[in-house]
Amino acid sequence: MKAAQIAQYGENAIQVMEVEKPTLDTGRVLVEVRAASINPFDVKLAEGFYGDSLGLTLPATLGSDVAGVVAEVGHDVTGFEVGQSVFGMANAGGGQGSIAEFTPVKASQLAAKPQTADFVAAAALPLTGVSAYQALVDHMDLQAGQKILIHGGAGGIGSLAIQIAKNIGAYVATTAAAEDAEFVRQLGADEAIDYKTQDFSQLLHEYDAVFDAVGGETNQKSYRVLKNGGAFVSMLEAPNEELVTAKNIRYTQQQSQATPERLQKVAELVDAGQLKVHVDKVFPLDQAAEAFRHWRHEHPRGKVVIQIAD
Repeated sequence: MKAAQIAQYGENAIQVMEVEKPTLDTGRVLVEVRAASINPFDVKLAEGFYGDSLGLTLPATLGSDVAGVVAEVGHDVTGFEVGQSVFGMANAGGGQGSIAEFTPVKASQLAAKPQTADFVAAAALPLTGVSAYQALVDHMDLQAGQKILIHGGAGGIGSLAIQIAKNIGAYVATTAAAEDAEFVRQLGADEAIDYKTQDFSQLLHEYDAVFDAVGGETNQKSYRVLKNGGAFVSMLEAPNEELVTAKNIRYTQQQSQATPERLQKVAELVDAGQLKVHVDKVFPLDQAAEAFRHWRHEHPRGKVVIQIAD
């Protein structure tokens, strides 16, 4: 089978190779991949950002998000059957990623594909949809009438978080580039702040929640926006304990977990017409390296997807 692999780390190291079809371990499902999408984790993994911390053996197949059809069901797996359309998270950190014709996926990170989404759209959903849902619903318990600041509203996670927050009934402010202002408003944002020319921490006050997928200085300035007792979820940064204590902030450094239950909740929102994923560009498998370059250098709006098969 064909797979997008790295035999060494580096921005230009991705090659599409002929490799052996993977075999199944207990608790896994073999998915015939229709599409996969790129996340920051995948780019950092390819560039060697994680070094030896993951214990990754090269060559390794890239890709986390996956959508496809069940080709084989492993031992001790229930709830899935051959031919079923599914989406979820493959084991890119273990070298068995989704940018391939077949990938083994843990049954605990897989669910039935949204019925109203095609495979390209479904492949763009797992990490972004689960991250947004987990942050806003599970960690923040965001409620109707509350105010939330979502950073990076035009990105993969932010664009879905805006929609989930609006479906809940919250007031949404978001940071985005000026050229993306109309896009985030169409998603439902009540207020779009140009992160290049405006200081959100001077404009927003007494917010109930902040969702940060940007980190760095943006994270530190976000404490000023929150009211006492507010909720703060970051995908990247550990809490500043002094600021957390001073304002009694409920802070979560989130490690996103694509459970079947969360994936199913995301699928339900899609099928109810309450959540739409924006795909910036679709590349064929043979152009996987170009897809990664596009992600790095073109500031994509939404997700970049690699289509493996029709």
